[in-house]
Amino acid sequence: MSKIEIKNLTFGYDVQGTLLFDQANLNFDTQWKLGLIGRNGRGKTTLLKILQNQLAYTGQILHQLDFLYFPQPIKDKKQLTFYVLQEISDFEQWEIERELNLLHVDPSILWREFETLSGGEQTKVLLALLFIDDHYFPLIDEPTNHLDIVGRQQVADYLKKKRQGFIVVSHDRSFVDEVVDHVLSIEKSQLELYQGNFTVYEEQKKMRDEFELAQNEKLKKEVGRLKKTAAEKAEWSRSREQDKYGKPSEKGSGAIYDTGFIGAKAAKTMKRSKSIVNRMETQLAEKESLLKDIEYIDPLTMNYQPGHQKRLLIVENLSLSYQDQELFQPFSFELNQGQRIALAGPNGSGKSSIIRYILGQFDGESQGKLIYPNNLKISYVRQNYEDNHGTLLEFSEKKGLNHQEFLNNLHKLGMEREVFQNRIEHMSMGQRKKVELAKSLAEPAELYIWDEPLNYLDVFNQDQLEQLILSVKPAMLLVEHDQVFLEKIATQVIHLTKE
Repeated sequence: MSKIEIKNLTFGYDVQGTLLFDQANLNFDTQWKLGLIGRNGRGKTTLLKILQNQLAYTGQILHQLDFLYFPQPIKDKKQLTFYVLQEISDFEQWEIERELNLLHVDPSILWREFETLSGGEQTKVLLALLFIDDHYFPLIDEPTNHLDIVGRQQVADYLKKKRQGFIVVSHDRSFVDEVVDHVLSIEKSQLELYQGNFTVYEEQKKMRDEFELAQNEKLKKEVGRLKKTAAEKAEWSRSREQDKYGKPSEKGSGAIYDTGFIGAKAAKTMKRSKSIVNRMETQLAEKESLLKDIEYIDPLTMNYQPGHQKRLLIVENLSLSYQDQELFQPFSFELNQGQRIALAGPNGSGKSSIIRYILGQFDGESQGKLIYPNNLKISYVRQNYEDNHGTLLEFSEKKGLNHQEFLNNLHKLGMEREVFQNRIEHMSMGQRKKVELAKSLAEPAELYIWDEPLNYLDVFNQDQLEQLILSVKPAMLLVEHDQVFLEKIATQVIHLTKE
């Protein structure tokens, strides 16, 4: 049974000018199934790179392991999948076939070009490769992106059966709950380790935050009382100082006060009152420093502008196909104001194709009828947004957004103000997703169409979106695989079927 020990880890990117880790310490067992969580930009992927010795840092990381990172880099996606995998690691064919069978994947997939595989299929073959040789310690970064509900459950079942430990980063709360037995949270000032799954972490974190907030309020009240007392004592000392010389009306009256005694006592009282206040303010500052790990989640805003039309979409007997291959059985639905309809189905069932059809971007064959009001204002969050580029100001001007509203939502989503100066194409995928989402929130719209909005977003962002949607109650059509999110916000779920 081996350990990974982190001693006084300090690291920061020069461009940001701030430290992601400052004298961080951690000791954990490599048999643990460890969930690594934290807000976007807090350093989850960075920590995995540091463990692999890919970034320069100060401190010590002690272990006797060879790490293998998921997703593994692919040199040539046009090759057959089998040869793509062999370029990453040595293995026997029977070994990869065994792991694929455990993931409910037909091993014949190995003899297809890697680039022809769906996102979910690519995820599964790379995960299968990760677990062939237990000599390596797996570092698994966002395995649930682009996986449908069935695929996520298959991967969760697969990881639960593994005897070896690993570190996994995922923003899917249900997934993390199922597969981990410890949680490592990257908080504002430190690394915090919790025994249990994500639910246990949330409960313990909430209790700790509530206790610290209660203690802080108690201390603030005490300081307020002492400040008042100090102010009263200061006022008394000033009045005594006046007594020493006599009040203006009494000058020359021959006051017989013991001015030396009064002055000394006033000075002593003033010094004592200031000392009390300074001491308590120091204690308050020390206590407030303990609160820097509390995540303050500001509510988002949405530029929802419902019109006078009640019915926004009418879809009748819709059928879509590519080269005579039907994607799903014909279906119909209506979307009215205040409704939030989710399209559900496995990867490849045509969910995104339906969205493209509604937006007039579908390039296959279609049958059926689509009816919507003239000049319907739609705001769209895309799965792929890599064409967003330029500065944030250039982007908001190009999209006709209220720039301040756009930036406010970006900041509330957890994007640091230092990042505002970066060009979008130089941002992380999580930051670029926030740009796409903040754009949608700032656009005036009667209908929001969101295609997998939660990819790359942390659990705090998910909570923000849930609260916003439940508060505003906008009309929405969305595709999302996170069951917890859908259960909270969807008013109707349409399941697509092929037969």
